[in-house]
Amino acid sequence: MGTTFYFAWEVELMSTLQEHMGQIGVYLSSFFTLFGEEIMLIVVMGFLYWGYDKKLGKKVGLYMMTVCLFNPLIKNIFCRRRPYFDNPQIHCLKPVDASADIFDIKAQGFSFPSGHSSNAAAVYGGIAKDTRPSKLTLVFGIVMPILVGISRFLVGVHYPTDVLCGWLLGILCIALISLLRRVIKKDWLICFLILIVSVPGFFYCTTDDFYTGYGMMLGTMAAFVFEEKFVNFANTDSMIRRILRLLAGGVLFFGLNTVIKLPFSDAFLNAETLGAHLFRVGRYAVVLFILLAIYPMVFRYTAKIGSKKK
Repeated sequence: MGTTFYFAWEVELMSTLQEHMGQIGVYLSSFFTLFGEEIMLIVVMGFLYWGYDKKLGKKVGLYMMTVCLFNPLIKNIFCRRRPYFDNPQIHCLKPVDASADIFDIKAQGFSFPSGHSSNAAAVYGGIAKDTRPSKLTLVFGIVMPILVGISRFLVGVHYPTDVLCGWLLGILCIALISLLRRVIKKDWLICFLILIVSVPGFFYCTTDDFYTGYGMMLGTMAAFVFEEKFVNFANTDSMIRRILRLLAGGVLFFGLNTVIKLPFSDAFLNAETLGAHLFRVGRYAVVLFILLAIYPMVFRYTAKIGSKKK
C-alpha cells in the first residue's frame, strides 16, 4: 500500500546522519520532535487562548487548524511510504504510533508532507508573526520549526523533502489565513470557507488525520460564534490562573475524548467506514466546541484565584 518515490541523496543523507548521531543525537531528536506533536500544540494553544491572549490564540489556532486539514488532503493524494519501509539502512527510531507495528501503514500514516514540520511552521511561525516584533520571537519562530523538521528525518520517519514541503505548507497556511482575515472580518466565516474547500477529502482520504482535522475545524467554527455571543471571557495576567486554566483544559480534553469513545468498540473506532469517519469528525467537533466555548464559562468563577489581596 502506498507509493515509493525519493531522491538518492535523501537516503544517503539520512543513513549517514543516523550512523554518526549516537545515542545523544537520538535523545535530542526525540526531544525536539515532541514540539510538533499534538500534546505540545494543545499546551501552546491552550496557554495562548485561555490565558495569555485570546485574539492571538484565535489567529494561531486558525493557522494550525488549516494545516491540520490541508496536510492530510495532500498526504492522501501522494500516499508516500515512510523512508524505512523501502530502505532497510534507515532505522525508525520514533514511530508515529508506538503501540503498532512500524510497517503498519494505516497506523503509521503517509510521509509526504511532514505533519510535524507543517504544524511547527504554522504554530511557532504564526506566534512570531502576530506578536510584537522582537528578536526573541523571530528566532523562536524560525529555529523551532527547523529543529522539529530536522528531527523528523533524523528519527527516520520522513524524507528531507517531506520536511521541506511541510515547512512550505505551514508558511502558506499562515499567508492564506492572513490574507483571508483582511477581507473576511469574522473568523467563523474563514473556518466555514476552509471546511467547504476541504469537502473533497471525504471522497478519497483514508487516514484518520483528515477526519480529526475536519472535526477540529468544525468545532472551532461553532465555538467562535458561541463564545463571542454568549461567553466573551477575558484573559488573565495571573500566571497561576493561566497554569490552572491550562491544566484543567488538558484534563478536560483527554477526559472528553475517552468518555465519548466508551460506548463504542475498538473495531468500530478503527474501521475504515463512513460511520467511523463521521463519528471521529463529530467527536472532535464536540470536544473542541466544549474546550473553546463552554469550558471558558467557568473562568468568571475562578477570577480571584492567584489575585493579590489589597
